[in-house]
Amino acid sequence: MTGNLYRGQAGLPFSSTLRVYEPLEAFPEGQREAIRSAGARTASRAAVENAELLASLGRITRSGGDPFPTGRTDLVRVTSIPGVPPGRTPQPGTSDAGAAAGPGTEAGLGTEAGLGTETGLGTGKGAGSGLGPDAGGDAGRDTGSGRVLLYCPSQLVLRAGLAANALMEGIHGPLAEMLIPEEQRDKHQERIDQVKARDGAIRVHTRASTWGIPFSWFSLFMEGDHKDVVESGGRILTVRVWAPITEAIERARYAVAHLALAAPDLDMLDDLAQLTEWLELFHVNSMVELDYGAVADKVYPDESPMDIRLGIECLAEGDMTGAAAAYRRLASRWIPIRQLARAS
Repeated sequence: MTGNLYRGQAGLPFSSTLRVYEPLEAFPEGQREAIRSAGARTASRAAVENAELLASLGRITRSGGDPFPTGRTDLVRVTSIPGVPPGRTPQPGTSDAGAAAGPGTEAGLGTEAGLGTETGLGTGKGAGSGLGPDAGGDAGRDTGSGRVLLYCPSQLVLRAGLAANALMEGIHGPLAEMLIPEEQRDKHQERIDQVKARDGAIRVHTRASTWGIPFSWFSLFMEGDHKDVVESGGRILTVRVWAPITEAIERARYAVAHLALAAPDLDMLDDLAQLTEWLELFHVNSMVELDYGAVADKVYPDESPMDIRLGIECLAEGDMTGAAAAYRRLASRWIPIRQLARAS
């Protein structure tokens, strides 16, 4: 399987991803050189995504019945933002915090991908949060352009373990036990234990969703945020939306506060609370990326961030008619996508 797999997605389920990119100084000192080196071996983003899909399909078809990544190779995506003056940490609402020009060219290298539907909930407090921008020296700075490099490791071993646990605990648990033998699950748990023993408290940088994007994710972004639309052959391959983590957290907290008062029973409130806690684990100079994946070709141009914002504002003002209208727009856009998961 070679060539344009990334372009066609090979009939795979639509998968969308929420990623956090951190500066190098946010990572434990023992990991920094490996992350920097992996990020320095750059390739085009399309090549990275293609390699990730190939490796994922390769794992589920290999002999031995082990569908899990081994961790021998791992993907590290890289982007860049305008540099922050040394010794100064941007505060929410300031021009530096916004990195208004948006992220720069992204790249990455790796041959293994995550497994199935994944959740990316962190397992420890972010050791890097609160570090100054010059804490790691110039190791994470592109001195030629004055831009700061940000890194997002795929952490495939941990994410695959989280995905498998979620699958086992869901309604398809009995089927999952047949597809993933207990021997292989135990073997992968040993890999997870090794990663945790080596790296200590870990922030999982990636959350993924199949057959649609959770509405809570849209609350992190605004219509004016930086977007990259990737097209080829008259099709949209993906859309990536970016926001500084300080702004994303502020937006999530705003949504939680108003939903808690106006709609405390809404499922989205719990999702937003968990999302906010997850984002608070990361370095203050991080960036958040929403990668639509192949579903972008079905929904873009997409006004979901605006609909979520307007819906929450209407609820806060007691305008139930306006809130219902915003939800109908969201439902008409995304319910048909989610129904594809049950289509034959």
